[in-house]
Amino acid sequence: MSVAETRIETREGLAASVSPWRSFVRNFRRSPMAVAALIVIVIITLIAVFAPLLVGHDPGIGSSASLLPPLSEGHPLGTDHLGRDVWAQLAFGARVSLSVGILAALSALSIGVLIGALSGYFGGWTDAVLMRLSEFFQTLPRFVVALIVVALFGTGLFKLILVIGFLSWPQTARIVRSSVLSLREATFVEAARVGGMGARAIIVREILPNVAAPIVVVTALAIASAILLEAGLSFFGVGDPNLPSWGTMLNQAQEYLRQAWWMALFPGLAIAVVVLCFNIFSDGLNDALNPKLRQAQ
Repeated sequence: MSVAETRIETREGLAASVSPWRSFVRNFRRSPMAVAALIVIVIITLIAVFAPLLVGHDPGIGSSASLLPPLSEGHPLGTDHLGRDVWAQLAFGARVSLSVGILAALSALSIGVLIGALSGYFGGWTDAVLMRLSEFFQTLPRFVVALIVVALFGTGLFKLILVIGFLSWPQTARIVRSSVLSLREATFVEAARVGGMGARAIIVREILPNVAAPIVVVTALAIASAILLEAGLSFFGVGDPNLPSWGTMLNQAQEYLRQAWWMALFPGLAIAVVVLCFNIFSDGLNDALNPKLRQAQ
C-alpha cells in the first residue's frame, strides 16, 4: 500500500470517528452570519427571560414624564405618550413574541409531522385526502383568517398561539411527507417490517429520526413567521391587551411618529432583527445538516 493510500484511509477513519454533533457544530461554525444570528437570538431570549431584573419600570404603568426622548435619565429608550418606559415594554414584549413564535411553531410542528408522516408512509387515499387538506390550508390567507378568528372568538395569548399554529402546519407536513416517501422503502425500514414491527413503531423509531434535519430547519422558519404574524395581529389591535407586545407598541406609535419617532423605531427594529436572525439561523442549520456538505469535507 502506498503512502498516499495510507493517508487517504487515515483521513477517512478520522472523518468516520467524528461524532454527528461535532460534525454539525463544525459545519455550522463555517457560517459567520448564522453564528452571529444565533448569538443575537440567545441575547434576546435572555432579555426576555430576565426582563424583570433588567428593567427598572413596570411596562404597564405610566407617569407624567411622557414622550421623553432616548437617553433621558432613567429611560434609555425614552417614554411613550402615557409615560411608560419604552425599554421596559420592549423587554417584556420580547417574552410575548418569543413565546408565541416558539409555541405556535411547536403546535404547527406537531400537526405537520403527524399528517406528513401518515401521508408519506401509507400513501394511497390517505395521502390524497391529507394532501388535499394541506393544499386547502395553504390557499387560505393566514393573516386574514387569523384576524377574523381572533376577532370573533376574542383575544388572548393562548388563542393567538392556537390560531397561528393551526394555520402554519402545511409546510411542515409537505416536507415530512416528501422525506418519509423517500425512506419508507429503505432497507432498514424493510428489515423492521420483516422483524414484525408495526407501522406506528416504524414511523416513530425508524423514519422520523432520519427526517429530523429538515424538520428542525422548517421549525426555525416557522418561529420567524409566527413572530411576524403575531406582531401584525397586535398591530391591528387583536393581540392580548393585557400584555406588552411589539405589534401593540407600533399600533400606539402611529399618532406620534413626528413627535416621538422612538416609539415606532425600537419595536420595529426588534421585529425586523428577530425575524431576520431566525431566517439566517435556519439557513445555517440547513447548510450544517446537509449530508452532501458533510460528505464534501
